[in-house]
Amino acid sequence: MGLGPKHCMSEEDRERQALLDVVMNSGVRGLSRTELERLHDLLEHKDYGADRKAQRSKKRLLKKISAAIYDYDEKFGNSFKTS
Repeated sequence: MGLGPKHCMSEEDRERQALLDVVMNSGVRGLSRTELERLHDLLEHKDYGADRKAQRSKKRLLKKISAAIYDYDEKFGNSFKTS
């Protein structure tokens, strides 16, 4: 009796998957700026090195997320963190 892949997922993997589900259903505009930043960070740290197609998809999605963050800042004002 084997456990499915979701049982082996880390908390970050589950969070990344949940955010990706929103993107698949609503596009990047379905996420708040904070969620966009979090998904960007999670994707940057995820290694798809063995799967070239997944790596290309990751790069394309990161570009879309960056553009959505830029558009959000243009619309609602720049919210870059100053620390």
